[in-house]
Amino acid sequence: MSAAARALPAASQRWDAGRYAANAGFVPALGQSVAELLAPKAGERIFDLGCGDGVLTAKLAESGAQIIGGDASPELVAAARARGVEAQVIDGHALAFDHAFDAVFSNAALHWMREPEAVLRGVRRALRPGGRFVAEMGGHGNVATITTALRAAIRLHGEADPAFAWYFPTADAYAALLQRHGFRVDSIALLPRPTPLPTGMAGWLRTFADPWLAGIAAERHAAILDTAIALMAPALADENGAWTGDYVRLRFHATAI
Repeated sequence: MSAAARALPAASQRWDAGRYAANAGFVPALGQSVAELLAPKAGERIFDLGCGDGVLTAKLAESGAQIIGGDASPELVAAARARGVEAQVIDGHALAFDHAFDAVFSNAALHWMREPEAVLRGVRRALRPGGRFVAEMGGHGNVATITTALRAAIRLHGEADPAFAWYFPTADAYAALLQRHGFRVDSIALLPRPTPLPTGMAGWLRTFADPWLAGIAAERHAAILDTAIALMAPALADENGAWTGDYVRLRFHATAI
């Protein structure tokens, strides 16, 4: 993948901390179980890769571990710092740490990083021997109905097939990548997790769908999203108009060897 293609999400995804908190506050809340898998300990040095607005990062710090957050979004890093989190703007494909951490943690971020081998090289280098990499990300089949409807709506409105797609691997494929980059896979699994959307599908799309619309005139976005919502409503909205996202998460615990 070219650097230009890899940069597409960062260039086209606009993050607003207030909008993220309102429409996607479930992301750090549902990340609590993967934080428990990490089991941070006092005195450990841990890097939170894709820390977002720092809500879960701050929770991790309650363990007494030294937590450093990193995210590609300056807006979300600013929100994390305002929460008291030590955080920096960083490209997950180009981590420059060298044996600096006892653990690397990531929640709901790795699927935005579309060169996984570059990410894993950096994570492995950042870890001390025996360090652990604990994460949850979108897995194979994640938001399949949503992405299919988005792609169909874009085509129905006469636009070209979008160049963007999130990275949602199978457990077997990602386990093989981890092993190739110097990790022992302690556990890895796909976990179906239907997720209620507190502000409906419109709020979810306002928060996450920007990269799908890159290159399309802004005045056409609303009509495309309305079409996508209509296409996915029979599968994801109930009779009262409440929406549930068809989430499938990939959760793993790996050890640097």
